[in-house]
Amino acid sequence: MADNQALLTIEELVSSVEGSVLVNGASTVGVFGVAADSRAVRAGYLFVPLIGEFQDGHSYIPAAIDAGATCVFVDREHARLHEDSYRPAAEGKAWVIAVEDTLRALQDAAKFYVSKFPRLLKIGVTGSSGKTTTKEILASIFRERYRVVMNEGNLNSETGLPLSVFRIREEHEVGIFELGMNRRGEIGEIAGVLSPRLALITNIGTAHIGILGTKAAIAEEKKSIFSEFTEGCTGFVPERDEWTSYLSDIRKGEVFTYGRFSTPGYDGAEDRGIDGTAIYYGGERISFPLPGAYNLANAIGAIALASHAGLSVSEIKRGLEGVKPLFGRAQILRGKRTAIVDCYNANPDSMEKAIDFCSSLTWKGKKIFVIGSMLELGEESRAEHDKICAQLSASDADRVFLFGEDMIAAGSGIDWDGMDCRSFDTIESLSEALAEGTEDGDLVFLKGSRGMALERVLPAALPGYSGEAYHA
Repeated sequence: MADNQALLTIEELVSSVEGSVLVNGASTVGVFGVAADSRAVRAGYLFVPLIGEFQDGHSYIPAAIDAGATCVFVDREHARLHEDSYRPAAEGKAWVIAVEDTLRALQDAAKFYVSKFPRLLKIGVTGSSGKTTTKEILASIFRERYRVVMNEGNLNSETGLPLSVFRIREEHEVGIFELGMNRRGEIGEIAGVLSPRLALITNIGTAHIGILGTKAAIAEEKKSIFSEFTEGCTGFVPERDEWTSYLSDIRKGEVFTYGRFSTPGYDGAEDRGIDGTAIYYGGERISFPLPGAYNLANAIGAIALASHAGLSVSEIKRGLEGVKPLFGRAQILRGKRTAIVDCYNANPDSMEKAIDFCSSLTWKGKKIFVIGSMLELGEESRAEHDKICAQLSASDADRVFLFGEDMIAAGSGIDWDGMDCRSFDTIESLSEALAEGTEDGDLVFLKGSRGMALERVLPAALPGYSGEAYHA
C-alpha cells in the first residue's frame, strides 16, 4: 500500500460500520489516516469523536475538519439533535457518516481494515503484567526474518488497538499487538478486531482487580483473547499457574504451555543481576539484557511462540540479545550511581517480583527503594498495599521512601523495626530527600503506578540525568 493510497474508501467505511451519509464530501474518495483526538488529525484523516465520562468528542468536529479531516463519524442521536454543530463545518469539506456508536464504528472499521491483509500473521499478547515487554521481545525476534508492525507503547485498549491496526501496510508480514483492558468484555471486543492466529497470555495476576473483582474474572477476561480462534489458531499460556487448565480449555484451536519445564529446547538460565540473564536454549548461550525472573518468564513465552512459528534458534538468539529496554520498564541507568526505573506501571504481582529482584542483588553501596502507590485496586487496595509494605520491611533495603496516599497509609501501620522508612506527599520533598541522601555507588529503585510519575525524581537522584540519558 503506497503512502498516497487511501486506507479505506468512503464506500468501504460506510459499509463496514453500517453507516449512513449525512454530508457528502464528493471530492474525497477515501481516508489516509484515523484519529480519535482532534489534535492528531492530519490532512485526509478520518476523525472518530468518542464519548467519554467527562468529554464528548463531537464538540471537536469543527476543529478536526479545520485540521484536515475529510471524513467524520457522528453518533446518530447526536446527529439528530445537533445537526447545526457539524454541518456548517463539513459542507464542501468532509463526509459525515452517522453510526449507532462511534467507538463500535471505529472497531468495525478497524476489523474490516485488518481483513484486507489475509497474509499477515497476526499475534496477540495479553496478561496482567509483562504484555508490553513480551510484545517487544517477540517483535525483536520476528524482525530477524520478517517485516513487523506492532502497536506503539501500550496503545492496547478499546480505542488504542483499533487505531494501532491502521498502521498495517502491504509490506508487513507479521503484526504483533498487545491487548489490554479497563473494563469487563474489552479484550473480547478487541480480539474481534484483530482475530489473532497466535496468542499468548503472560500471567493472571491482580492488575485491574478493582475493576473485575476476582482473579477468576481476570482469568476469564484474559482468556477471551482466544475467543476468535478457528482451527489452526494456537495459544500459549504459562505452565504451573493456578489458571493453566482453565486457560487451556478452548472451543477451537489448540493451547500449549510454556515455561521452564514445558518449552522445548530450554535448558535453564543464569541470573546476571542488573546485567540481565544468560538463557540456555537450543544449545546456545543467549545474553538476554532484561533483568529479573519476571522478564525471563516473558522471554521463555516469546521463545515458545516464535519457535512454534518456525523461527530458528539463531534467529531467536539474535532477537533476544537485541531487545532494548523500554522507558520505565526495568530500565537500568548506570553511572556513578545506578537506578532501576520500573515506574511505568505497578500492580501487586509486578511490585512483589520487582522488590524480590532488587533485594536479591549484591550491592556495595546503599539500596534506596522509592515505592509509589498502586492504583486501580478497588476494595483490595489497602490489603495489597499492606502486603507490599510488609515485604519492604523484610527486604534488604537501606532506606525506603514511600510516595502516594495509599502507600503512605499502609506504611504507617507497619513495624519497620529500625529500618529507615520515610513518607513523602509531594514530589518536591521526595526529590529533596533523594538529593541529600543518595551518594555515588548507591542503587535507587523506583516502582509505582503510572499516575505516580516517579521518574520526576531522577534528576535529584542521579546528578547529570537529562531526561534522556545519564551522563555521570
